[in-house]
Amino acid sequence: MLIKEIIQHIEEFAPLNYAEDFDNVGLLVGDAETEATGALITLDTLEEVVDEAIAKNCNLIISFHPIIFSGLKKLNGKNYVERTVIKAIQHNIAIYAIHTALDNQYKGVNDMIAKKLNLANRKILIPRKNSIKKLTTFVPNKNAEELRFALFEAGAGSIGNYDNCSFNVSGSGSFKPNDDANPAVGQKGKIHFEEETQIGITFPAHLQSKILQTLFKNHPYEEVAYEVTTLENQHQHLGMGMIGELEKEISEEEFLKSVKEIFNAGIVRHSELLGKTIKKVAVLGGSGSFAIENAKHAGADVYVTADLKYHDFYKAEKQLILADIGHYESEQFTKDLLYSFLSKKIRNFAFILADTNTNPIKYI
Repeated sequence: MLIKEIIQHIEEFAPLNYAEDFDNVGLLVGDAETEATGALITLDTLEEVVDEAIAKNCNLIISFHPIIFSGLKKLNGKNYVERTVIKAIQHNIAIYAIHTALDNQYKGVNDMIAKKLNLANRKILIPRKNSIKKLTTFVPNKNAEELRFALFEAGAGSIGNYDNCSFNVSGSGSFKPNDDANPAVGQKGKIHFEEETQIGITFPAHLQSKILQTLFKNHPYEEVAYEVTTLENQHQHLGMGMIGELEKEISEEEFLKSVKEIFNAGIVRHSELLGKTIKKVAVLGGSGSFAIENAKHAGADVYVTADLKYHDFYKAEKQLILADIGHYESEQFTKDLLYSFLSKKIRNFAFILADTNTNPIKYI
């Protein structure tokens, strides 16, 4: 199996288009055409992780965080990033990072946190904008069903919990082929009227190339009339964070203690307790200060995240509890998610969970 075949499965699950613009995702080191001997799955790629990959005969490291985040101007081994990259190159080990592509995936990082907390009625906290496109095209009535289902198969027509969604209007189209045309219906030099179906169908923005290829392949006309527009609708199954509900209300102290235990957190830093019960919980793995207002607006009783600064805690404003469980602690189950997905997708290949603990923060 080539490394690129493994990557194809990863990107079917969490397309790189899902990643934030500031991020650095994808194959960061190595050649995708190389035959894979084994894949080590980790949260971070460090020198120790590369050593573990060497010892376990893995020439691919699948990492949540990218070891190369900003541009590298030199590779002389003067810091941990350069030393890690050099060692990987020396031993022909490829490094692939997924990061915010998986953060934004509905069944990704934040869904894992929500599951660990046994949250029900889970929804994306910050649904992504400008991620739904609409295709409008016109096709002869007799070809409409075939084209429509080809587009469904390509991934179009899914809205929330529904699929095979489209809107269809019958009408009469006209055209006159010139002498250079090769019309599927009608005659050169004569105006032709064809009973057509106007198909309107939505699709995720990252599938646009695939959807258009499917359209051209399955449409009978030489010249296909179509338009693609971006919808204002937010994608309810794509975006940052998640919010859900506990099975029953519990006290603030009980909730915080359970969070500390579930995530094996050395400490849970939190804002002022409000003397209320906890029912509605918002979560966001990693640095989540930017979503405090979203959690408040969603009516969360508590917001579980990481990397909150001193002044961030003031933003609770007695409306909810902010709970910082630590960056590593909030994302630690991500590698289990990747391992479970890939092991089921590719059953005859060696995927290995890294033993190296990459948490840089220690507690007394």
